[in-house]
Amino acid sequence: MRFTRLVFVFALLSLAAPISALAADRMWVGFQDDPSFRWRQDRASMLDEAVDTNSGVIRTTVYWSRIAPLRPANASNPFDSAYRWDDLDELVRSAQFRGMEMLLTIWGTPGWANKAKGPNFAPDSVGDLTAFARALASRYSGRNPGYPYVRFYSIWNEPNLEQFLAPTFDRKGKPVSPFTYAKLYRAAYAGLKSGSSTALVGVGETSPRGRDKPSPGPIQDSLAPATFARLLSTSRPRIRFDAWAHHPYSVLGQGPLQKARYPNVHLTQLPQFIKDLSKWFGKPVAMWITEYGFETKPGEPRGVTESQQAAYASQTINALRRIPNVRMLIWFIFRDDPTSTWQSGVVARSGTKKPAFATFSASALPVDARNPIVRAKVGAAPLVRISVLELAARDGAGATIGANIRVFGPGSAFFGNIQMQSTISTDGWASFTFASNNTKRTYYLYFDVQDKNGNAIQRSATLIIG
Repeated sequence: MRFTRLVFVFALLSLAAPISALAADRMWVGFQDDPSFRWRQDRASMLDEAVDTNSGVIRTTVYWSRIAPLRPANASNPFDSAYRWDDLDELVRSAQFRGMEMLLTIWGTPGWANKAKGPNFAPDSVGDLTAFARALASRYSGRNPGYPYVRFYSIWNEPNLEQFLAPTFDRKGKPVSPFTYAKLYRAAYAGLKSGSSTALVGVGETSPRGRDKPSPGPIQDSLAPATFARLLSTSRPRIRFDAWAHHPYSVLGQGPLQKARYPNVHLTQLPQFIKDLSKWFGKPVAMWITEYGFETKPGEPRGVTESQQAAYASQTINALRRIPNVRMLIWFIFRDDPTSTWQSGVVARSGTKKPAFATFSASALPVDARNPIVRAKVGAAPLVRISVLELAARDGAGATIGANIRVFGPGSAFFGNIQMQSTISTDGWASFTFASNNTKRTYYLYFDVQDKNGNAIQRSATLIIG
């Protein structure tokens, strides 16, 4: 069996890191690549390679039109015979087996739900979407043996572009897609939360650029992401969400520091966008970057060189670490593939790893959200939760696991070993409660976790008392 391995070279180096270097929260980092992870015959080996990049999350598109090609008799029932879940089930199980979370993005209306207008048109009744979302989240709620828990969801891909949500404008040129999306989103959100109350749901999934006016000829209509978000915020009742999802791609061939004219939003405009989102929606807004990447030459003649891509991957992750609201980065795609027009993989079509594979791996490790930073007050009994998805895949929720925990302090001071037991929770994580401490101090915890069958994984956590 293959298990996630913690790179202890980093662990030892982190012992000497000052607290200020650890002040930012962790970030979920991973990939989207449906052909490589979901459909190709070598998909298992591709997921194994993704593990080696320290990927902690996989995003995939849940094509409503493909999973429900015929109207279900009971659309809220995840086991209705009309549903076709097989390839999605396999990916969700395969990701958990390798210790990775999933982000599921719903998109694409079935023909039976909108009189065959096309997948980019809303359903005639948003209740159909509510029922499907409920079935999806119920299936992966952790309540059904053999079906893993899924933590992250988002609703509709790039709805500010007409190719994904139409129409963008009415006949008078007035934007309508944000208000169509509001209805879609509320319907899906209600279904997801009723199917799995602890699911985290992202809104937006916006593309980086738009015209904000009807487009001539063959150019698709579009809205800039900040325009789309501002209009969406005026819809009532106000939508509820756990994060805004965005795709801040630079223009083809440009690096991550390329600026855009706001209300377009590249990486450099994220702080302004987050500030405005918080103002428009009246609350602090977390940001998920659910698509990003750089296409490479020679597959994309206008792309960047492979060495530039490697430098940009590291630069991107380091830049996002400095924005406290960013909680996720999904790189699109993992491997260049003949079935895709994108050449942004960290693995070439031949299977050769591009230089970005190594730089992505090194940059993702220090921010891996599976190895959390936990802050506790002096005198409290801190609770530390760590991901044990690999063991959950083998043993199921409720199984007892044991952990040997090595405790270090600043300057590599070794405080000793602690043995603890815990149980695997429904979401595939385990909780460990430590004794209260009256001293302000940072502790570095290294977990060797085993189940009763001898399966073992390693995790780390930083515990800051103060």
